[in-house]
Amino acid sequence: MITDNANCATCPAHNLANLVKLGIDMSEFDYVVALAGNPNTGKSTVFNSLTGLKQHTGNWPGKTVGRAEGGFKFGEKRFKIVDLPGTYSLLSTSDDEEIARDFILFGQPDVTVIVIDATRLERNLNLVLQVLEITDRAVLCVNLIDEAARHKIQIDDRLLSKMLGIPVVPTAARQGVGINELLKQIHDVATGQFICKPHRLSSEIKNVSHAVDQLNKKIAQTFPDLPNTRWIALRLLEGDQKVMDAIRTGEIGNLKPVENFGE
Repeated sequence: MITDNANCATCPAHNLANLVKLGIDMSEFDYVVALAGNPNTGKSTVFNSLTGLKQHTGNWPGKTVGRAEGGFKFGEKRFKIVDLPGTYSLLSTSDDEEIARDFILFGQPDVTVIVIDATRLERNLNLVLQVLEITDRAVLCVNLIDEAARHKIQIDDRLLSKMLGIPVVPTAARQGVGINELLKQIHDVATGQFICKPHRLSSEIKNVSHAVDQLNKKIAQTFPDLPNTRWIALRLLEGDQKVMDAIRTGEIGNLKPVENFGE
């Protein structure tokens, strides 16, 4: 497995060392996919549709929260998919939120698939935007389009894709609708055939913008391959201890420890 991927557009982007710490065995897989979403979006049905019977369950290391993993093959590439706990945000205020955030932040999956409910688009987009602050490799799965049609709700997936800067796939997972297209888009993002340009909210904050800019610049210099340096700068200014520790140890970029960062 190649771990130095800075100059390889088609190589896996995941952080193998951190995945091992999170209990993920990648020995038989090329890419790792995270499956995120609010509760009651049909995320488990999407997971089952992608993996079939090739799945197993367990717990997250040091947690009582269950974890499901599965696999699939597409285009001669082998994908491991990890079903993250259903959450409404990534603010790390509960075990579920912390697990989901840390997996995306530290594991750096090759693709994060975000499952949303087509009938509750506005509510679900809050999590989508939070995920896009952390990673630039994502696919949006707009599930339950059959329910949306029943309520006379139409989703313009092309416009949504243009606005968010990532692939958008309408699905009705219970009927298998859109699953093949979802597999293709996961493959294309993982292999670099689709380069995401995720929409990110303006993070201008009165009186601290200069500090954010300065810290962002230093993080980008130290960890040039990270896609989310501004988000990390904001977490550091908020005093997020886990992110602070990850910067000092180098865990966040799988690099050597940065003992005096920020001093």
